[in-house]
Amino acid sequence: MPGSNFVDYVKICCRSGHGGAGSAHLHRDKFTATGGPDGGDGGRGGHIILKGTTQIWTLLHLKYRKHVIAEDGLPGGSSLRTGKTGKDEILEVPLGTIAKDAETGEVLFEITKDGEEKVLTPGGRGGQGNWHFKSPTVQTPRFAQSGEPGREEWIVLELKVLADVGLVGFPNAGKSTLLSVVSAAKPEIADYPFTTIVPNLGIVAYRGARSFVMADIPGIIEGASGGKGLGLRFLRHIERNAVLLFMVPADTSRTIREEYAILLNELEIHNPGLKYKPRLLAVTKSDMLDDELTQEMRAHLPEGIPCIFISSVAQKGIQELKDKLWELIYQVSD
Repeated sequence: MPGSNFVDYVKICCRSGHGGAGSAHLHRDKFTATGGPDGGDGGRGGHIILKGTTQIWTLLHLKYRKHVIAEDGLPGGSSLRTGKTGKDEILEVPLGTIAKDAETGEVLFEITKDGEEKVLTPGGRGGQGNWHFKSPTVQTPRFAQSGEPGREEWIVLELKVLADVGLVGFPNAGKSTLLSVVSAAKPEIADYPFTTIVPNLGIVAYRGARSFVMADIPGIIEGASGGKGLGLRFLRHIERNAVLLFMVPADTSRTIREEYAILLNELEIHNPGLKYKPRLLAVTKSDMLDDELTQEMRAHLPEGIPCIFISSVAQKGIQELKDKLWELIYQVSD
């Protein structure tokens, strides 16, 4: 999918349907001239509903749909007939979509399962017909309830990519190359920064019929948590990954320990909870290292994180990497 087609933020105006009015009808037929109340209830106004689906992974289809309007409920009728319920508006969204109140920023809910439905903007309730109000003292009420008005509100839908493994690293760390090697994904690859400007997802085949989802997140730079580079726009995608794979190239101008510390610091500033996620460090482009240089670099690796030397081009350490990632994913699922 072209990068321009990836949309992870939309703001829409939602207007649910008004409830139908209750009926104040009094029963009449050729045998009854002064019958009692038989007015039916009004129909409920249509809801606006979000429904999760695995068939889409972007909010592109909602980008230009600024107003979503549900049908009004119809009024009640005679003979206790309830008015028709207004048609609901169902918006399909990718898994990982969060709904927020646009004015307050309050998170309303999130969609994480295929087929999951949640009411975003409820429709107004239908008014009660006059038969609800009959009593020994008021036997023929000539009034009924009006329908409840629908709601109109601005809603923000924000997508956070769901994946088992999220790739974290500076631009040109080899994230896209790894994803293209271990999956069928075809991200853009080049030798200039910010080749990846949208998250790319790939399904990684593992031993037997098993598999897991890997997400290539656009590269982080120092100061990303403060909005530099692609900044906060894509840091949020890292929050939804079960395991974080930090990637540092062997030819980095800094030490591997320094580069890893900067990456980890940017994540913790953005969301302190990220430091508790399982993580693994991969030193990429290691095909340019001989055994002596590899051993020397191992002595200066960051503490508290397992490390694997890999080369996507030379297929070095790839199976070991997948084994370790599967182990970490399995620990999270337990």
